[in-house]
Amino acid sequence: MSGTGDDLAAGGLCAVHLPRSGRSLIPRPWSAETAQAPEPELPRVGRFPAVQAGQPAIERLAPTSALVGYRGPTACAAAGITYRQLDYWARTGLLEPSVRSAYAAGAQRLYSFRDILMLKIVKRLLDAGVSLQNIRVAVSHLQSAEPADFAGLTLMCDGATVYECTSPQQMADLLGRGQGMFGIAVGAVGKELEASLGRLHGERTDTGETLVGNDPMDELAQRRNRAG
Repeated sequence: MSGTGDDLAAGGLCAVHLPRSGRSLIPRPWSAETAQAPEPELPRVGRFPAVQAGQPAIERLAPTSALVGYRGPTACAAAGITYRQLDYWARTGLLEPSVRSAYAAGAQRLYSFRDILMLKIVKRLLDAGVSLQNIRVAVSHLQSAEPADFAGLTLMCDGATVYECTSPQQMADLLGRGQGMFGIAVGAVGKELEASLGRLHGERTDTGETLVGNDPMDELAQRRNRAG
């Protein structure tokens, strides 16, 4: 679905259920490491999650780091949405970038990992036919949750109502009602997104440095070109 979602605005309020206790932490595959660049200091271009051979030793940042932001086109590519959708959702307040908005003259929007995770979830809910009104309620609720809550969280939806489940029993209870349901495992979506963003360019939020993604397909193409 390529629409912005405004055509699905009709619908009742979203029911959400979110117990706050006993949740596990989202695993962090990479940890930040700091190393000194050789003298004289070279122009620094960050690489994450790995540094390619021949590059100076630099700080490694995970795509989930609060020090990494992503511009609009990168957010669209990672979330699987169009720039028209991204722009519409930002302008209508459904999901604005938390790192940097476009209100300042000449500024480009900069999205965090969490922002793009929300964009990806919004896209899946829209594709499932959930109304924009219900999506707004679900997004607002998810944004108030702690990131650690996402690991064991599954969104269940019958097309009209979105439910938050934190245990297999809660999901079984919903499925036992005999209604058609689909689920979004938020933790799994987050891991998928982390892998995708690791191949795309980011930007350090404190220095503005470009962080070049490590795409194995690009490396393979370069090797083929050298061999040819």
